[in-house]
Amino acid sequence: MLLSLNSSYQAQPPLEFIPPAFNPLFLRVVHLLLPSFIKWQTPITKIEADNVEVLVDLYRQFQEGKIRFLLAFRHPKTDDPFGLGYLLSQLVPKVARSQDTALQLPIHAHFIYDRGIPLWAGSHVGWIMSQLGGTPIQRGKADWTGLRSARDLFANGKFPMAASPEGATNGLSERISPLEPGIAQLGFWCAEDLQKAGRPEQVFIVPVGIKYSYVDAPWDAIANLLNELEAASGLPVNPPQPGNVASVETLYPRLLTLAEHLLSLMEIFYTRFYHQKLPDAKTVAGQIPDRNQALAVRLQALLNAALIISEQYFDLQSKGSLTDRCRRVEQAGWNYIFREEFKDAKGVSAVEKALGDRVAEEANARMWHMRLVESFVAVSGNYIKEKPTVERFAETTLILWKMIAKIQGNKAIQRPELGREKVKITVGEPISISERYPAYKENRLAARQAVADVTNDLQSAMEGLI
Repeated sequence: MLLSLNSSYQAQPPLEFIPPAFNPLFLRVVHLLLPSFIKWQTPITKIEADNVEVLVDLYRQFQEGKIRFLLAFRHPKTDDPFGLGYLLSQLVPKVARSQDTALQLPIHAHFIYDRGIPLWAGSHVGWIMSQLGGTPIQRGKADWTGLRSARDLFANGKFPMAASPEGATNGLSERISPLEPGIAQLGFWCAEDLQKAGRPEQVFIVPVGIKYSYVDAPWDAIANLLNELEAASGLPVNPPQPGNVASVETLYPRLLTLAEHLLSLMEIFYTRFYHQKLPDAKTVAGQIPDRNQALAVRLQALLNAALIISEQYFDLQSKGSLTDRCRRVEQAGWNYIFREEFKDAKGVSAVEKALGDRVAEEANARMWHMRLVESFVAVSGNYIKEKPTVERFAETTLILWKMIAKIQGNKAIQRPELGREKVKITVGEPISISERYPAYKENRLAARQAVADVTNDLQSAMEGLI
């Protein structure tokens, strides 16, 4: 995601917490308009779900005061909340009626969202999130205010919780990013809070899979997008030839060539202007004959170099996964832009404000490298090769589009629509946190292990839902 141009170059007061302020009337309007909004504003034409009866039973038990639970959902695209909203507002009540299960409406969930979203999507989005009962969290630090709010909603909220344990979209329907441990930790905190209050509810985390597919294979649209990307990258454009039908066989060599060309341009960029040492492309090709594997090796080296540029500026250590490093860079950048001393504008001189703006501008420029990395954290060289579907091909092409858009400074967040899509949501088997709570509370080491075990089990469960 990109910070808005107007805000990112100026020093500002610290980000304020946006408290959840659930508004039942606003939710009713959203539920009423959601099907039409999905039809008019997204490429989604159909949403279906498996195992909805599991969710119906969970909501029944929740409303009877027997359980608390959190929906841990896959997050491949920014359209995911619309599918989840449709699942809860339309499909769950429908299945409940078919089973003669009495549920109190509305069916809804409190949710956790990234505090950065209102920065690039607009402050009105923060208001909408709040009115729907959402609570924000800053991803790159121990945001105790955000965590306390999420913890309270989990144990005491009017509805169950929902959150993405991946922490961000990765653009890939069939590749799950490593899960963050915060969701499992929230589950154990909820169990702890219930026990302290003498409440009998059991606590569960429910994996939810989300998968997109095209109604009709959009090979021609992909070919046209490849033409645009090739032209923008300086490659010769391949005009359509009579009888040359767009397919994975005809387009994959072009996609691979485009990826290699972009990678070469970025390697030159970081080597020449940022003095990074990157593996020589010819040497890698000599050592790794497979073009996909060679591309993956070069990509990982490039992503590491790009993050180092940001980390060196913010004086951060290069440790942990790419995702962890991105989060730390993001938070460090926010600390340079959103500063305590700018709370009182009257107490800041013109010179101090100008210097603050200079720091904010430079911080934003260094965060740009991290944003590039963020787009590629789940990309591997074999995603298409191991399963050459039109969906995987389209997702990879769109990731390259996103990269080029960021390089060109395109602030638009609306990605190209290649064709009509359908969504398949799958509700998995609930993971009991209460059963594991006795082991969790033994000591700190046992608690860390319990959180890790639940996170690993949740990862396996979500991968099984693909």
